[in-house]
Amino acid sequence: MGTAVVQGELWGGAAQDWGDLQEPTGAPIYEAAFEAMGVDDGCRLLDVGCGTGFALQLAQKRGAIVSGFDAADAMLRVARTRLPGADLRQGDLEALPYGDRSFDAVSAFNSVQYATDPVQGLREIQRVAVAGAPVAVATWGDPERCDGKAIIAAVGALLPPPPPGAAGPFALAAPGALEALVERAGLTADRALDVPAPFVYPDLATAERANLSAGPTRLAINHAGVDAVRQAFTAALQPFVRPDGSVRLENVFRVVIAHA
Repeated sequence: MGTAVVQGELWGGAAQDWGDLQEPTGAPIYEAAFEAMGVDDGCRLLDVGCGTGFALQLAQKRGAIVSGFDAADAMLRVARTRLPGADLRQGDLEALPYGDRSFDAVSAFNSVQYATDPVQGLREIQRVAVAGAPVAVATWGDPERCDGKAIIAAVGALLPPPPPGAAGPFALAAPGALEALVERAGLTADRALDVPAPFVYPDLATAERANLSAGPTRLAINHAGVDAVRQAFTAALQPFVRPDGSVRLENVFRVVIAHA
């Protein structure tokens, strides 16, 4: 069963909320990656796992010619309203629908780890990139520096048991782990960035809505029911409520800059 079948349904469950409330929290990650890759005027950029297109909008402001790919058709419907005329396609990450050497740069923000076969997904990224082109791959960073682990734990307690040996959400956070995965796919890892990316919401209700839109959370809702998930989120987020009622979770993400 391909990535699009499994992940497309989960991540498309609340696409508008994801795009409005959660995706923008990744702005520091996107900007750091684009700066490191040298994304600028005329750069043909593909974002693999583009969601509702927020990162592509930032790249477009830099002058890039943007294309996006995602497993969730519902995410792409939102993205098309934000990026009229952009080439946005849906399918399996392990079989990207583009010709060889089509892009000057490729980004994959928190998407590769959801592929049924992450190495094959990265091999596809390598295939569609121009020889020597920069590639950015991002995942969660050091869990000790990620308040988001409280949300992940709350969701994890309500998920069905994972398959034996399944990697956890922080499996690629260990030093060298993401670089090793990238190298297995035939890419050359050049350097790693630790990028602070806090999750900031105006109030607890917005924080809950934002996190209810994530794919793993949708799976927890299917398994345990929305009321149970909401209650778990309320408890998990409470320590991060600030005196003014806003919610702030400090996080660090790992971004590996490689080349094809």
